[in-house]
Amino acid sequence: MKPSSNSAPDLPRIALTCGEPAGIGPELCLAVAGEEFACELVCLADRELLQERARAIKASIKLLPYEPARRRAHTPGTLAVYQHALATPSIAGILDARNAAFVLRILDRAIDGALAHEFDAIVTAPVHKGLINDAGTPFTGHTEYLAQRTHAPRAVMMLTNGTLRVALVTTHLALKDVSAAITVASLCEVLEILHRDLIARWALRTPRIAVCGLNPHAGEGGHLGDEEIRVIAPAVARMRARGIQATGPVPADTVFVPQILAQYDAVLTMYHDQGLPVVKHASFENAVNVTLGLPIVRTSVDHGTALELAGSGRADHGSFRAAVHLAITLCTQRQ
Repeated sequence: MKPSSNSAPDLPRIALTCGEPAGIGPELCLAVAGEEFACELVCLADRELLQERARAIKASIKLLPYEPARRRAHTPGTLAVYQHALATPSIAGILDARNAAFVLRILDRAIDGALAHEFDAIVTAPVHKGLINDAGTPFTGHTEYLAQRTHAPRAVMMLTNGTLRVALVTTHLALKDVSAAITVASLCEVLEILHRDLIARWALRTPRIAVCGLNPHAGEGGHLGDEEIRVIAPAVARMRARGIQATGPVPADTVFVPQILAQYDAVLTMYHDQGLPVVKHASFENAVNVTLGLPIVRTSVDHGTALELAGSGRADHGSFRAAVHLAITLCTQRQ
């Protein structure tokens, strides 16, 4: 068969997972399908779900069958769909535990495809962690699930808006458990992954990394906690001896001051809400969640399922669009 005019064997193929079907994920996939990208987009979803949501938000997107045997450049207004049927029809904004397995099924298919080099990168729409757990499957989050499924020793969550890069030592963990989870060994491992991926994916020859303290004012010399003395400072010293340009512990309340931040290429924070609110405040519409330490490229949005917006047409797809663009850049950088 003669290839179509938009046959593009050298373009990256990006897998989009639609995420929680009752959330805004399906319409995020439809929204980016209307824009131009230098790749092939493949959406893993239920075709009827996409059609129903397209009608609800008045999106004119032509859904095409996914053809694994050939790559085709994305044409705005179209979207290739790899069909995965829902267990039961989904209603926008209303969670249904019967569809929890569907969410993990499409994620697994995307991961398997990326590991087999069928997909060059995965861009994930948000899932509802509580629903997956309520349905009987322990699920902490995309980051941890991806590490387990790809057999990565550790995955590191990082949010970026293009210039600001904030990575986490611990991710979806209760605040009371954070201190015990941070050890010299684990902190060194995270620093090594962050350093390596900043070189490999962002082409930074000698990344400069600010390492935050855990406690206010980085512990005030031990008066407000001793984790900085016992764990963080020794880990930073060990990494510096190995040639990694890490500095710390630095107080988290001052490291984001522009004059100080300009001295670093990335900031490593100790827990989820220590650094991510800064990124989201600075650029909620175009910040991207990147998973480091994996054998595959994965990016995602910086927000949740937004059930209250699902089906309304009011969901902002800026972060999802930025995630697609960054996925293209990262997988091209690695080739």
